[in-house]
Amino acid sequence: MIPESQSCRRDETRGQAAIEQALARAFWQALDGQGLPVMAALEAASRTVGALYGQIAAAHGAGTTCACGWVPDPDGDLIVLEAHLAAAILQPRARDLARMEAAGSA
Repeated sequence: MIPESQSCRRDETRGQAAIEQALARAFWQALDGQGLPVMAALEAASRTVGALYGQIAAAHGAGTTCACGWVPDPDGDLIVLEAHLAAAILQPRARDLARMEAAGSA
């Protein structure tokens, strides 16, 4: 039997992957055919993430209780979000199986 903490981490990893895929798909679909410079599109995406943070933080703000236990900390959360952005920019790009050339057939 899998310990509960491993199961929770696996569920969190799957959830994060689903969010990443949905955001990437929406980004590329919105960018397709718009003629928008890539950096302008990335700036819009960043503003959107910031707006989402603000909405979620407001829902978790003073006087509210949420079963998830998250308490907004804008300064600390910004440091964490910046670190994840930097890590994603600086890490070598993972191979995208959808763009790889098939080596054979099964």
